[in-house]
Amino acid sequence: MSQLDFDLLRTFVAIADAGSLTRAAAEVGRTQSAISMQLKRIEEVVDGAVLMRTARGVELTSRGDRLLSHARRLLRAYDEALVDVSGRGLIGSVRLGCPEDYCTEFLPVVLHAIATQHPRVALEVVCAPTPLLEKMLDARRVDVALVSLVPEGNLERVIRWEDLVWIASQDFYPPSDGPLQIALSVPETLDHQAARRVLECANISYRVAYESVSKDGLLAIVRAGIAVAVLTRGAVPADLRIVPVGEMLPPLPRVGIAVVSSTGVAESLLVESVKDLMTRTLRTMPPL
Repeated sequence: MSQLDFDLLRTFVAIADAGSLTRAAAEVGRTQSAISMQLKRIEEVVDGAVLMRTARGVELTSRGDRLLSHARRLLRAYDEALVDVSGRGLIGSVRLGCPEDYCTEFLPVVLHAIATQHPRVALEVVCAPTPLLEKMLDARRVDVALVSLVPEGNLERVIRWEDLVWIASQDFYPPSDGPLQIALSVPETLDHQAARRVLECANISYRVAYESVSKDGLLAIVRAGIAVAVLTRGAVPADLRIVPVGEMLPPLPRVGIAVVSSTGVAESLLVESVKDLMTRTLRTMPPL
């Protein structure tokens, strides 16, 4: 009886996830002709077509849908057994995203946990605002990421909460007359939206005098003593001060932190393991 070995199953899953033979070939490190030969072998074994070629790439047939479900389950069981028996941890690479606010307080702890449990996993770290990370997740340019969430409607996804705070240089105080000068991240970010919302609700005159996509840019503006900015509490450097609520500034909301993976593609054992480890690590960290 003909058999589907695990190498063929991995190729089939790569094709199904990529939606293209060309992209799948790049994913598994083979030529497109080699991928085509493996696909032909798969269809010989299952005695029927598993893919349909379209103008946009390839789509699964009903037979292919059934095979994909079995392939994912078999590969996961195989990988879990190999990891358990060998005791060497997982092998591979993971692209991990993290907002800059969390690079100081959370990222070192998360990276240490991953390196300890999976020393043979290579990590590629991308630091960017949550809106950009979400786009990168959708495009599969990042496998798993820490992201910030508004509290409304996201309670089941939040693994911990962080306070947003106003920060200023040691010698900066909000003016008693004239608009407040503020420095914010890009308009799509939660800190930008929260700052403007609470100032407007409090009828405080302000001007977004500076915008920066990077935390370092915001810190440079604040250190210059020319504006206040918004950060998560744990990300505030020691040389800057948290402006007390009531010092002409209204309180800011909390933001939730979640660990999410790429959408539209079933998680590999490696991504699932890293995601679970990140979640457990952040949940057990003491409040900052």
